Amino acid sequence: MTSSLSNTEFSTKVDQAAEAGEQFSKLYYETTDKKRHLLQKLYLDSATVVWNGNAVKGLEEIIKFYDTIPTSEHNLDSLDCQPLTDQISGGQMTICVKTFGTVKYDKAKPKIFHQNFILTSVNNVWKIVSDSFRFQE
Repeated sequence: MTSSLSNTEFSTKVDQAAEAGEQFSKLYYETTDKKRHLLQKLYLDSATVVWNGNAVKGLEEIIKFYDTIPTSEHNLDSLDCQPLTDQISGGQMTICVKTFGTVKYDKAKPKIFHQNFILTSVNNVWKIVSDSFRFQE
């Protein structure tokens, strides 16, 4: 916990992170599964993605990478969100979102995955700074 925050202030940040993370994850997976052409609106221009060990940097390259992935259907089993401290984020509202669930590509069998996002607020809109996706195999 940041020493400059009271317990009440920190608790408020935790609640805000949980609400934002839930809303973001619904938007992200709906966009990925049904409106992939709109994914660019969710990432910062300087964002990074590590998808099963494949490192991609920059919005244009991220969108090209996602264009190579087959149509998907994600189902979340769990979600955890927490605010990052001001020391890490430079005072910018930033949260960590962790998801766990299954994903099915085209007609393949569902696979278990986990994904971690670092989000930051830009003009009151959450943007992905970092995205890490991994199958649990």
